[in-house]
Amino acid sequence: MRMKLKYTILYVDDVTATLKFYEAAFGIATRKIHGEADYGELETGDMALSFCARKLMQAIGKPTGLPQREAPVFEIAFETDDVAKAYQHALAHGALPVSAPEAMPWGQTVSYVTDLNGYMVEICSPVVPAA
Repeated sequence: MRMKLKYTILYVDDVTATLKFYEAAFGIATRKIHGEADYGELETGDMALSFCARKLMQAIGKPTGLPQREAPVFEIAFETDDVAKAYQHALAHGALPVSAPEAMPWGQTVSYVTDLNGYMVEICSPVVPAA
């Protein structure tokens, strides 16, 4: 049996506000928003990054937890050729800083912010193989 990762869903209070945030902060367009704005997806290629309203999950008997900025257990990563510029852009559009861009020993530059819901977002460069 072969499995394929198809989508990731993060639970949020306001799907519409979250989609608008991701578009402004990271330049990722909304692919679709469903129903009473209780579910939405970003245009992220084959694997969808999705958001579902906590109230919808509660209505079907599935309570959800809240992200913890101080102790994240999940991270989203977006790759870019200009980490510093993308980091500053995200901050200018409401992301909260966690760590500024830093060159890593494995040949990648990484920075971290949190989104308006408290989820950790990594902004990183492609990994440059060692010469």
